[in-house]
Amino acid sequence: MKFGYLSDNQIYTMKQVSLYLCLLLAPLLASAQSPVKEDKRLAGFDQQINALLKDWHASGLAIAIVEKDKVIYAKGFGYRDYEKKLPVTTSTLFAIGSCSKAFTGSLLGMQREEGKLDFETPVRNYMPELVFSNDELNSKVTLKDMMSHRTGLPRYDLSWYLFDTPSRDTLLHRIRYMIPNEPFRAKWQYNNFMYLAQGMVVEKVSGKSWEDNVKTRIFGPLEMKSSNTSIEDLKRSPDAATGYYVKKDSIITKTAYKGIDAIGPAGSINSNINDMSNWVTTWLNGGKFKGKEILSQRYTREAMSPQMIVDGGFPTKDAPDLHFSCYGYGWILGSYRGHYLVEHGGNIDGFSADVCLFPTDSIGIVILVNQSVSVIPRVATKIIADRFFELKARDWNDFYLTRVKAAKGGNAPKKDSVQTRIKGADVVRPAADYEGTFANAAYGRFKISSRKDSLFATYPIGTDYLKHVAYDIFQPYSVDSIKGVDTTVEVPVRVQFFMNTEGEIISAGMNLEEQQVVFTRQIDNASFIKYAGIYEINKMEIKIYLRGEQLMMFVPGQQDYTLISTGTDKFKLKELNGFSVEFNMNDKKEVVSVTAVQPNGRFVAKKK
Repeated sequence: MKFGYLSDNQIYTMKQVSLYLCLLLAPLLASAQSPVKEDKRLAGFDQQINALLKDWHASGLAIAIVEKDKVIYAKGFGYRDYEKKLPVTTSTLFAIGSCSKAFTGSLLGMQREEGKLDFETPVRNYMPELVFSNDELNSKVTLKDMMSHRTGLPRYDLSWYLFDTPSRDTLLHRIRYMIPNEPFRAKWQYNNFMYLAQGMVVEKVSGKSWEDNVKTRIFGPLEMKSSNTSIEDLKRSPDAATGYYVKKDSIITKTAYKGIDAIGPAGSINSNINDMSNWVTTWLNGGKFKGKEILSQRYTREAMSPQMIVDGGFPTKDAPDLHFSCYGYGWILGSYRGHYLVEHGGNIDGFSADVCLFPTDSIGIVILVNQSVSVIPRVATKIIADRFFELKARDWNDFYLTRVKAAKGGNAPKKDSVQTRIKGADVVRPAADYEGTFANAAYGRFKISSRKDSLFATYPIGTDYLKHVAYDIFQPYSVDSIKGVDTTVEVPVRVQFFMNTEGEIISAGMNLEEQQVVFTRQIDNASFIKYAGIYEINKMEIKIYLRGEQLMMFVPGQQDYTLISTGTDKFKLKELNGFSVEFNMNDKKEVVSVTAVQPNGRFVAKKK
């Protein structure tokens, strides 16, 4: 289990600290020339960016700076492909993750200007298929609530990330099972599903896919000729960046592309700094690009104005200039050393991005990095802002390096672990007892299987090895099909199994949200056909058969008994308390006999 994304307002990761010594000797490329001669405000800037690449062990990045309606700086650094040493250029495509949200919001803004919808009307008027878990949300949630993350729903991110599906309808259906953890409109809580739903509203109103709307209504008019909306399109580009993450604090490690088409409206756009500069120019100029209105000024001003408070409280010692934090429509709003700030980050496997606007200063910044959960965009935007606003320079790189190092030390594994504190906490049941399929309606299904007394969890996106921690608690580690189990990355998630009063595993809990998420063990009746047959004991024949999908047992001279699954190859008799049967397998996983477990003993009948 590896998570290649992080909260968009997260500013560091525990896996990105210390120096990557190998890079000290490696050449760091700065490719593609700025479209104009170097601005004096950027004297020595390239050296600072090269230092960021080295200190944060990044493969490459691209930066564009827009002032009013002109691109005054655009350059690529490092490598789009670290192994092949292919340089980043201004045309190199990166995944921009949640920076895509402003695109989805803009489509709704266009439809509002056309009179096709309203932000204050309950969203179910436009899409009845969107169902929430309670009547209040069903009757009151508007597009404005969804755009500004104030529905009361927590993130539920592992639902779309870990329990992936190619179907938007499937993801939308899961929303009805998502339970709010805050009152409606009381607290800002980031939720990608709400932007998925907005994209589907765009589709419903227009009669065209979200992808087609983005391409025809935004990419086309803004001359964003290289941008696309899917990983498959990214793969076809001759100048696409490869994604990386930092392993063991310093090793630049390749990671696979993460396709997120189903939840695309929340974050599936891929772009480069050439195209994104046009996007930024439009926002800095009231929605106009080359004199033509693309977005209404009404919408751009509203989108860049506070719609929901993100966080309150006094400015902190580390950020005394940050006077507020709010959310607009697909934009996070704040202040930077006295300047009004509008920005949004984006993170997905192997990539990080930041689009930063200072609308009252007519300055826009785009930073794209092929590194998971990278700190570089945050550091670089501050460096640029200090230069352009002629502020007293602060060593932001050192500030974040120190902060991450301290955080890493504070989160180091403690010697006083669960295993050492609890004596006799070893696993007490056979691995096969945990086997089965577990499901949660708001997430999906995963399967537990055993191999040589080791447990594995298989999700739609891959398989984890479950290492025993204590009792029925396990720590998941990713399994690579070639390299095997990877224990170098430990995610803050554990799997805990629960039993009923008879000691049978009935569910599994995972700490995917603030509250543990419980997955119920499923009964796969379709697989019961293997048990059907005639079994003989003392010349008496017992018949096991399927009645529809229900497994049944007939004993001569008695009634037909209903068999209820209680675990792998184990069933209780519904009509007789204290009676059960266990099917026995050979090495080929073939049923060879059944054991009847009764108060007066255990009796084995062989399969004929």
